Amino acid sequence: MSSKTHLDRQHALRVLQDMLLIRRFEAKCVELYQAQKIRGFLHLYDGEEAVAVGVMQALGARDAVVATYREHGQAIARGVPLGPLMAEMYGKREGCCRGRGGSMHIFDRAKRFFGGNAIVGGGLPLAIGIALADKELGRGAVTACFFGEGAVGEGAFHESMNLAELWGLPVLFVCENNLYAMGVPLEQGEAETDIYRKASAYRMPAEMVDGMSPVAVESATLRAVESIRAGNGPYFLECRTYRFRAHSMFDAQLYRTREEVELWKARDPLVLMRSWLEENHMLSAQEYAAMESEVEREIDEAVAFAEAGSWEAVEDLERFTLMDEVPE
Repeated sequence: MSSKTHLDRQHALRVLQDMLLIRRFEAKCVELYQAQKIRGFLHLYDGEEAVAVGVMQALGARDAVVATYREHGQAIARGVPLGPLMAEMYGKREGCCRGRGGSMHIFDRAKRFFGGNAIVGGGLPLAIGIALADKELGRGAVTACFFGEGAVGEGAFHESMNLAELWGLPVLFVCENNLYAMGVPLEQGEAETDIYRKASAYRMPAEMVDGMSPVAVESATLRAVESIRAGNGPYFLECRTYRFRAHSMFDAQLYRTREEVELWKARDPLVLMRSWLEENHMLSAQEYAAMESEVEREIDEAVAFAEAGSWEAVEDLERFTLMDEVPE
């Protein structure tokens, strides 16, 4: 695979539609949360769509993805079916985890999408195990591990980086640096605020990427995946991005100003991508309207699927406590 991004029209439109689908899905989740259809914690991906969509363009079906608790966008970009995804948000039996995971624990074995992890940095050692298994079995697969910049202060981050390099594992570390570990500004939590530089302590190649540009993210990921598949060991990407919404539905956002949020919204990846396509005569207003209609139709169908779903029977709540009972 070439490490250059080929921005043909169909590819560019697909990238835009994937980002739009994530944005509208998250907006629908807010509406459903307020209607108490979705309960518990809810962490939204608005503003960060370019990272998940850009990374997924460079991955194949054999590759694995380990996500964070802000993983709806990553799941959608990976191709987790929207109906089971929404049913999981509802806690319905038809969800991709039979309603047992909810918002923070999305999992899809068929897509090799291994969570959704509620523990900060919890996915890092899991990625090491998956990559080690893939390497030993000769699958030729890459494991893309997403995590926020808040996770780099965890011991699991350093242990995982060290083992990945020592063992030459096919891991793509993707740091989604949205500048706030919950409510802690980056400069108050890290002595070295250029997160990608931390990889040098493990002699690992690393890049900082504009996380508001799906094209930049895809290009960097293609280079990284090409290097990993060539047997050069792990690779580290720091994607500088920004979440437009609060950390979670319970966050008062007292740690940042409205002015700062608006400055970042001026770099909205959806707006910039749409404008670029229109300026280059690759997208008309009518075509974008049709794209919006298609996205809304998909989301409406997903909501209908979830609404029509069923609750797990009380007598089944202790099922799947043993590994041999885990459903396909």
